[in-house]
Amino acid sequence: MSRVTCPPNAEPHFSPAPTAREGDVDAHLVRETRDQIRALVAEIEALAQQDLPLEDFYAGFLARIVTALAGVGGAVWTKSTDGQLSLAYQVNLPEIDLGPRPEAARHQLLIDKIWQAAGQPQLVPPHAGSNAPAQAGNPTDLLLVLAPLVVEQQTIALVEIFQRPGGGPTTQRGYLRFLVQMCALGSDYLKNRRLRQFQDRASLWEQFEAFLSAVHRKLDLRYTAYTLANEGRRVMGADRVSVLLGTSRSAQVNAVSGLDTLDRRAAELRAMQRLARIALAAHQPVWFAGDSSQLPPQMDDALHNFVDLSQARAVGVIPLFPPADDSSDKDAQRRPLGALVVERFAEGHWSEAARQRVLAVAEHGGAALANAREHQAIFLLPLWKALGGLAWLGKIPKLLLMLAVVATVIAGLVLVPGDFELAARGKLQPAVRRDIFASIDGVVVDVPVAHAQTVAPGQILAKLRNSDLELEIATLLGRKTTLEEQLSSLQRALLNESQLSLEQQNRIAGETLELRQTLESIDRQIALYVQKEAQLVVRSGQAGQVVSWQVRELLLGRPVQRGQVLMTLVDPAGDWQLELKLPEKRLGHALAAQQAASQAGQPLLVTFQLSTHPGQQFTGQVIEVERRAETQGEEGNVVLVRVAIDKAALPELHSETTVTAKLHCGQRPLGYVLFQDAIEAVQSKVLFWF
Repeated sequence: MSRVTCPPNAEPHFSPAPTAREGDVDAHLVRETRDQIRALVAEIEALAQQDLPLEDFYAGFLARIVTALAGVGGAVWTKSTDGQLSLAYQVNLPEIDLGPRPEAARHQLLIDKIWQAAGQPQLVPPHAGSNAPAQAGNPTDLLLVLAPLVVEQQTIALVEIFQRPGGGPTTQRGYLRFLVQMCALGSDYLKNRRLRQFQDRASLWEQFEAFLSAVHRKLDLRYTAYTLANEGRRVMGADRVSVLLGTSRSAQVNAVSGLDTLDRRAAELRAMQRLARIALAAHQPVWFAGDSSQLPPQMDDALHNFVDLSQARAVGVIPLFPPADDSSDKDAQRRPLGALVVERFAEGHWSEAARQRVLAVAEHGGAALANAREHQAIFLLPLWKALGGLAWLGKIPKLLLMLAVVATVIAGLVLVPGDFELAARGKLQPAVRRDIFASIDGVVVDVPVAHAQTVAPGQILAKLRNSDLELEIATLLGRKTTLEEQLSSLQRALLNESQLSLEQQNRIAGETLELRQTLESIDRQIALYVQKEAQLVVRSGQAGQVVSWQVRELLLGRPVQRGQVLMTLVDPAGDWQLELKLPEKRLGHALAAQQAASQAGQPLLVTFQLSTHPGQQFTGQVIEVERRAETQGEEGNVVLVRVAIDKAALPELHSETTVTAKLHCGQRPLGYVLFQDAIEAVQSKVLFWF
């Protein structure tokens, strides 16, 4: 094996001298070749100054060197952290014959040996080295030209060029000098890349330090959530970050980066909450970058619904966990307190570094939120803060006064009665309602009614068109015409009985009978289809008023199926009522109050106000409390309470008007009235187990 060392600061020189004398070579061709090589060198120098991905740099770098040296091929070799040699990029390597597997192994040993020798530039002649399988050597018929890419005296990569062996020693040394000089340019790229990495890492640590300082600054839950959304977005390099707090059943959006207020009725927020709840149930992060084929169906539907509304190209949903203690350090054993939804609108992928940033922010954000929630859950927190601010010495009278005030407050909460009321929300609507359904499949072609229009019995509400039905009727009519013509022809043939034999007369009579029976069957089918066609006109069965909003715009030109609701009619002249949605956990109180009122011969009263008249209060009477609970989206399990009202006492009657109501359930101790939720939580989650 021959070895030539070239100093890095040698003057750029390359003279791939041909085997013939230079005088025999066309001077113009030599000049063009040198110009081409200079252009390639300039391109490599420009490439080394660009901020490119490592693989893109290797591709452009190696391809230009192989072209400049007119080589057969080339390769760039690197080593992993565990010392394994790997191929970073290659040009025409599969076309170079390395021989059988043992011979190819000799080539790998050669690369590793040169790397071990501090990556010194070398020329390896064809078939150089020992022929033993376990010895390093060149198994090819080509000249190997090797030079390292060095950064801070550390070999980062080894460049190998497969060259034809025809040139003399001077030409081969020219190959090596040229490769060393190009590797010096490549080393500049690696130095610049490492410097940029250091700068990015330093900037990231500065941002992360500022984020940690801000997110742990206060023990206020709202402040922490907004800080996590806004400061975390900068650290993660995301376009929008949302923080949701709650469990897999009750998670709600608490903060969105860049927004001070939230419209909780927005469809995008609702879709986000649904997606986060499914992710929280799984206790695992969800990463989406365009491909959701590996996700379960319910997650896939929620994800695509949210992406369609938000227009995000990449989405991450990461559960937020409180800090792990010594006995439980796995996310699966901890209960999540919320979720982090990270969106990217420009980039449509998640690199491993980006995921690690998001997970790091989520880990610290979960700890900060858990601390803030635990702090705010302290009973009588303002009182303890005030007591903590008192100096012990010289302020005993103030302490005694404070204790007396606390005792008085507790006595008042226990002894003073208060009005016990159950809050509920619902809607005002007529008692008589009727949904109009489609009796047959079709496409709506006409809607002659509008919102708030009063209709009479039998009035046309909508007209549908069914092309298949029209085609069937037309087909039957055409077939009927054909059969009638055949029947007429047979009847004319029977008029000439003298010219027909008895056998022909019998045959014609049988065909005539068969045609008549077929025509009767077709008539019955046509009659049925005509009845079905009549169902395409939807009519009102009773007088009423259309309450469906923009009914024409929503239905016109729309395909509908049998049984689908087209619109809703109400009777505004009849009785009106409230339909309230009472939380299921309040059902026991409502039933007890209704029973007590019934025993006293009085109705259970309800006070309510309309969203259209927030300053006015009205009263009603409970007429029915359903015993069956229903799931109503974000409101959870609720029971319906129907309340009779005096419509003459209301200023205006608008169907579906939102109502806020209070059910009057007698009196209870003031403390129970004020802290009902906390008392019931202790009773169900603490006292129940003792």
